[in-house]
Amino acid sequence: MQFHLNGFRPGDPDLSPAADRAVTPGEVDVLIIGCGPAGLTLAAQLARFAQISTRIVERKPGPMEKGQADGVSCRSMEMFQAFGFAEKVKREAYWVNETVFWTPAANGIARAGRVQDVEDGLSEMPHVILNQARIHDMYLEVMRKAPTRLEPEYDTEFVSLEVDRSDSHPARVTLRRSGALEVVRARYVVGCDGARSAVRKSIGRALKGASANQVWGVMDVLVDTDFPDIRFKAVIQSESAGTILVIPREGGHLVRLYVEQGTLGPDERVADRNITVDQLIAKAQRVLAPYRFEVRDVAWWSAYQIGQRLTDRFDDAEGTELPVVFIAGDACHTHSPKAGQGMNVSMGDAFNLGWKLKVVLLGEADPELLHSYSAERQAVAQELIDFDRHWAQAIKEHGEETGDDMPPVQRQFLRQGRYTAGVAVQYRASVLTGEAEWQHLAQGFEIGTRLHSAPVVRLADAKPMELGEVIEADARFRLIAIAPAADPLAPGAALSELCRFLAEDPASPILRYTRGGADIDARIDLRAVLPATCRGMDVTDLPALLLPRKGRFALPDYEKVFCVDAAPGRDLHALRGVDRQRGALLVVRPDQYVGHVLPLEGHAELARYFDGFMRRG
Repeated sequence: MQFHLNGFRPGDPDLSPAADRAVTPGEVDVLIIGCGPAGLTLAAQLARFAQISTRIVERKPGPMEKGQADGVSCRSMEMFQAFGFAEKVKREAYWVNETVFWTPAANGIARAGRVQDVEDGLSEMPHVILNQARIHDMYLEVMRKAPTRLEPEYDTEFVSLEVDRSDSHPARVTLRRSGALEVVRARYVVGCDGARSAVRKSIGRALKGASANQVWGVMDVLVDTDFPDIRFKAVIQSESAGTILVIPREGGHLVRLYVEQGTLGPDERVADRNITVDQLIAKAQRVLAPYRFEVRDVAWWSAYQIGQRLTDRFDDAEGTELPVVFIAGDACHTHSPKAGQGMNVSMGDAFNLGWKLKVVLLGEADPELLHSYSAERQAVAQELIDFDRHWAQAIKEHGEETGDDMPPVQRQFLRQGRYTAGVAVQYRASVLTGEAEWQHLAQGFEIGTRLHSAPVVRLADAKPMELGEVIEADARFRLIAIAPAADPLAPGAALSELCRFLAEDPASPILRYTRGGADIDARIDLRAVLPATCRGMDVTDLPALLLPRKGRFALPDYEKVFCVDAAPGRDLHALRGVDRQRGALLVVRPDQYVGHVLPLEGHAELARYFDGFMRRG
């Protein structure tokens, strides 16, 4: 974390100086409808840009206190690192280290399997459980400390929306607060208002798909039990009483149970069952027999019907027209909660959209870039729904035994581990995602997937850290140049020539797309990873572009260069399949996804990538 760049500033370094920006009443750049995880992720990202006016409204009277979602995937934790609160989540959350599987036995149920929840090396971040409301709190804190001091407007209901693309602020939105109507003109509107989204309906999109006839109850409870695995994530299948899923919660005592409640008839609804929390408790006691299970307090409970539904587009564009209205999260995809991906994928939607809105609003990229949001995230949602359908069925059914003593649900869990960790997303080739011509130079940094972090050591102060930590939620691209084994800074060496091209050549994307007077890394941030043998070299020997002078005092930035960690098991080349003789150049998008892998000498290819969507500074 860097601060004091423009002068010593005491106090909380996360508290940015407040922006002084005139706001036109009734006009806004981005209007966000809904304060769920998608809406707050988007608001937290846009709040840091003083040049962008953002409002976020919520029909509920205040912030959430008891959240329905609680699972935080490894991928979401990587994203939280970019927002600056991953460590706080780690401290508060329950860590899902192992998952256990119980199946029918002669005396009731017996432990049949135990697996590591996340395979080694999949992410530097854990899979954790934390009340959704606490995640909201952390996003709200980011917003309050951002330059715009953004605050949600509660008790404010979306009423209607009209779009006139000939207007500079094409969206005309009517809101209702305390009975009074207000009309807001916005350049862009984002509907994060849940499965019954009024924004989605206003643009003529519909959730399509079939609701399964399975009914489940869910409850957060404080219990006294002799069931030995109450503090493990557990799938428990009984012979005749059904199935429950146990999810320990943060704090050491609270636990969530998903309780199977049978199937619905063709015309039956969940409300027709008149399900009560006492029924859920009794069912859990039958499944867990002969173990004792006594509920002392119920913090929250609900009953729901499993359904997987999806819209065909995540925006209002038809044909080649530019989108004005977007939808995210449950507004455009719904699924069962047992895979723990609903909140995670919703936040991923918003993280994908936020930086694109920023660069378009500030004239840094072509507006056509906004088409990529629906194209990328709709495909992700479809894959999630397919995964969720199989996982929900695996939990419910015992399946066929294969003779290897592994419960079928455990086998399905192992097969789908990358999905539950949130790292299975891979964007297809597009203007933002390059072809795989040079993928062999860095096989473990797959194009289209999130940057799979690796350990490095910072050159200037020998700090061991993760390469992924260099990415903040600031809408900047990163170039990560991994140098070959030979002297990387010798005259004519590939890294030296790359720095020369980026600093001097008119075709350099850094020169072409950085505004005059801005810091050299304001839009494209160059970093380098040197061989381990470079440990101990003088940081002042670096090319100027890797020791750039920034801020009002033109102070050098000492944090651009790292070395491969020589400790056993931490070598970046071995971990990520990087060519030791040639190195590689990674183009990392602002949402932490690898946009391209190129050779260090691929100057023309690098320029062509950015020329495909960026505008001159």
